[in-house]
Amino acid sequence: MGVYIRERGLIPDLVLCSSAKRACQTLDLLRLPADIEVLIDDELYAASATVLIARLRCVGDAIRSVLLIGHNPSIQDAAISLARNPDAVERKFPTAALAELLLPTPWKDLGPGVAELKALTAPRSLN
Repeated sequence: MGVYIRERGLIPDLVLCSSAKRACQTLDLLRLPADIEVLIDDELYAASATVLIARLRCVGDAIRSVLLIGHNPSIQDAAISLARNPDAVERKFPTAALAELLLPTPWKDLGPGVAELKALTAPRSLN
């Protein structure tokens, strides 16, 4: 389950991943290039949406895109909070979904309703 926030491009500059076994297994399945910065963070394991968003606000300005791998309901709640169109996220966010949000503001200004939901990918759509 994750949220991908980007400025442009398809491969994240940074991955923030919960230390939970399933989150790390998800990360392994992605087979990202070796030069992607990956941070396994114990604090993301039981983090609320508020904590997840606060963590994203700490991302440096040089980072253009972040993949956040975590857990429901916090990931869904964070995506709902950030999206300008929260109803689209709230109605269709199944287990293991990926919300792609476009952020037009610096990380430090991240807050409710600032991101555009570009895509919501459910696992069943990948077959």
